[in-house]
Amino acid sequence: MELRQLRYFARVVELGSMSRAALELGVVQSALSQQISRLESELSTRLLQRSAKGVAPTEAGLAFFREAQLALRHADEAMRAAQQSRLSGSVSVGLAPTTASVLGLPLMRAMRERYPDVRLHMVESLSGHLSTMLNARQLDLAVLFDTHPARRWSVTPLLEEKLFLIEARQGTKALPARVRLKDLRGRPLILPSESHGLRSTLDAAFTRARLKPDVTTEIDSLTMLMDAVAAGLAGTIQPWAALGRFADAQERFQLAEIADAQVVRLNSLCSLSDDELSPAALAVRVVLAACARELVEAGRWGGATLSHHGS
Repeated sequence: MELRQLRYFARVVELGSMSRAALELGVVQSALSQQISRLESELSTRLLQRSAKGVAPTEAGLAFFREAQLALRHADEAMRAAQQSRLSGSVSVGLAPTTASVLGLPLMRAMRERYPDVRLHMVESLSGHLSTMLNARQLDLAVLFDTHPARRWSVTPLLEEKLFLIEARQGTKALPARVRLKDLRGRPLILPSESHGLRSTLDAAFTRARLKPDVTTEIDSLTMLMDAVAAGLAGTIQPWAALGRFADAQERFQLAEIADAQVVRLNSLCSLSDDELSPAALAVRVVLAACARELVEAGRWGGATLSHHGS
């Protein structure tokens, strides 16, 4: 049983509506319903009675609601007590551009709320550069892809992202929902250079498929790369997060999931070893992992699933 499930359940009861509670909590309704179902399964009893008018607690649900409210009040008091002895200091965090477009702002907001005296130094760069900076101790932690970590690093698998063929919506033939790498034979592509972690993942995938991609241009700026794709110069292969900074992504781009097995991008949370990290950096590492998990579970990180090997 998780504290988050208690909060979800209590809000549903207070509002009498699953949809209104999902909207207020900032999660998709299916994710909220799933968490409530898990809670009911764990307790082996029905907590909510669903009807056309909304939801209402059962007798067991009402009894549970009263105790849940008490538990949540105690948890809030515990949080306030902990925050009276606030962490402070500076922590440097490295994110690749695609990751930053989805995770950057939620991480900053969560840190401001939970640890307002910790000063974040956010660095956005290619994963290869971030790896070098982490090795040089210019970063405390970073989210990296397909890592071959230095022995002294602490590495936690975070999530896996599906990859998509992304093309301009205007002026190009409509894409199917899914494609295989073999379908891309002779199709012009714009990709990042070999210094980019995504490129090594794609090169390995094309090698397994015994194909050589038709790379017309290499661009190491995500903004410039996606502008070129939007202009119809060629397609690209990227995770869904590459669209994160485009408010009009639906109108500008179309995408098809790469269906080949193992064509995914593994995101790992890498940091200096635990004994080298400050208490503030350890706290940021926990908050970053929690933010990523919440984004995936709330359906706000498209194409991403939590790593089976994660914490």
